[in-house]
Amino acid sequence: MITLEYQPPDTPLMIIHDDHELILVNKPSGLLSVPGKGDHLSDCLLARVQALFPEALLVHRLDMDTSGVMVFARSRHAQRHLGLQFEKRQVKKVYIARVWGHVAEKTGHIDLPLIVDWPNRPLQHVNHETGKPAQTDWRVVRYDDTSTRVRLYPKTGRSHQLRVHMREIGHPILGDPFYATGPARNFPRLMLHAESLKLRHPDGGKGMSFRAKAPF
Repeated sequence: MITLEYQPPDTPLMIIHDDHELILVNKPSGLLSVPGKGDHLSDCLLARVQALFPEALLVHRLDMDTSGVMVFARSRHAQRHLGLQFEKRQVKKVYIARVWGHVAEKTGHIDLPLIVDWPNRPLQHVNHETGKPAQTDWRVVRYDDTSTRVRLYPKTGRSHQLRVHMREIGHPILGDPFYATGPARNFPRLMLHAESLKLRHPDGGKGMSFRAKAPF
């Protein structure tokens, strides 16, 4: 099992939207979505949101190192409604990332099944026999000197999906402490950001889109 020292950022809560059923926040990189085991892992986005909105309920998670848009529910009804949208893959998620090297094609589709690498958990790996289906679409935004900025469109929501998929096509996400090596790893943070979420409001079903600009 791999462990990393936890040093959560001391930044104010960034609220994107709140109403009677929803709270949308911009999670900083380096903060757990939910508490881990032990008091030293108690600081997390859920706890920070509940400090302002005690009734807030978890709907989904982002990796500790990933920043960006997360939604919380303010009622059991909203939690069930949103949970079903995620389960049925009705929520549209868009990520922005900087990856190592110049990606040759402008767009692509990755279909590689994933499962936890048990001796090295929480790492995931591709396994065509026992892995769960995982699909990601990607599109090049622009090229930098030694990297490519891409938008990622996950069709499934497996743990570490985007990180493993980009590594598997030879372009690990910059600053990834788990999957990048050499100079690709030497960045102050994981260059992966949940840029937008498109969902239906639990009260009435209206389509809504929420966005947070990438800080890199």
